[in-house]
Amino acid sequence: MKGFLKGRWLGIFIFLIISSLSFSSFSLAEGEKEKKELPPRLITIAPEYPGVIVDKGEEVSIDVIVKNGGQRDEDVFLYVTQIPQGWDAWIKTYSYAVSGVHVLSDKTKTLTFKAVPDKATGPGEYIFKIKAETGDKELSSEATIKIKVKEEKKGKRGKKVKITTSYPVLRGPTDARFEFSVEVENNTGKDMVFNLTAQGPSNWDINFKPAYEEKYISSLRVKDGRTESMAVEVKPYILAKPGRYPIKIKVSGEKAEDQAELIVILTGTYKLDVGTVNGLLSLNARQGKTANISFYVKNTGSARQDNIRFLSMKPENWKVEFKPERIDSLNPGEMKQVELFITPYEQALVGDYSVGVSIEGEKVTKDLEFRVSVRASTVWGWIGIGIIVCVVVGLVILFIRLGRR
Repeated sequence: MKGFLKGRWLGIFIFLIISSLSFSSFSLAEGEKEKKELPPRLITIAPEYPGVIVDKGEEVSIDVIVKNGGQRDEDVFLYVTQIPQGWDAWIKTYSYAVSGVHVLSDKTKTLTFKAVPDKATGPGEYIFKIKAETGDKELSSEATIKIKVKEEKKGKRGKKVKITTSYPVLRGPTDARFEFSVEVENNTGKDMVFNLTAQGPSNWDINFKPAYEEKYISSLRVKDGRTESMAVEVKPYILAKPGRYPIKIKVSGEKAEDQAELIVILTGTYKLDVGTVNGLLSLNARQGKTANISFYVKNTGSARQDNIRFLSMKPENWKVEFKPERIDSLNPGEMKQVELFITPYEQALVGDYSVGVSIEGEKVTKDLEFRVSVRASTVWGWIGIGIIVCVVVGLVILFIRLGRR
């Protein structure tokens, strides 16, 4: 009998090892399959606008997109390899110049190409070349940017007041607050107070602020020949749909005015709602037996959610599975149901356990915690009943024999 039980436990142990190895091999195979869809290494660099037309003396800022299309993360170094005479050019972030950027596999990074002309730089077409190269110099990519400086019309005088901004396009979620940095240059020949006005989409909140101050203004005093900075704060309408929205700002004074266009690109809001239909986050399970519960995932934001993944935090030797294993895409307002399968360890003690589930979407993560009550197997219940019956029968026989004596 002992040999039989020993052989039985050995067989169960071997079965568990084989099952674990098979599951691990399956997961690795799936991961490798996704990885093989990308080439081993690939980098590209591309300006958002490869050709622009500007006025004489105008600075140029263009977004440059660096993409890593390979399977491994890369350190990508950037160079401006051709700069025409009369210009200065470099690659920068929002605040400082950079010579390299780290890009994860299958991801992109956006930097800024900045070009500043000398005062003597005249009309014409100027060609700049930029180069991206990996740290080991095995891969490289090049791009060309053409800047055309327009000829001044005869009789046209320079602007008496001029608005400039380094970053006229900002991108973000609908519930974000956007702040543009704007400079106002006064060439009127005297100190002047300029009135500030803005025109944007309906129900949007647009305000002017002094640089580095938290108060709103409607006018700005600028000394002659000087430049003053200010901020344009934009708060989109909470129900605005994803898209591209222009905002026109205007400064006007005595016989002098100028206007500029700012762009806000809304990506939408990223929100998820998760839970169960009846609100319960508990279930009963038996040792070594699979129990399941379903929960829903709803996109309550205004942006589409792609590649929603599920992760679990479970007790040791437990098994947790999801069906489907992930949600490829979830449109705004769309809801999908997910089945959660939980298998307690065969030797788990009777009691309550916690199983955590993390739902990871784009820029948002939600967590659920399930309480699992593990109950003993019914086989042990019947064994207990059998033992009790045997004890009772033994006591009855004992009393009968003692009664006869």
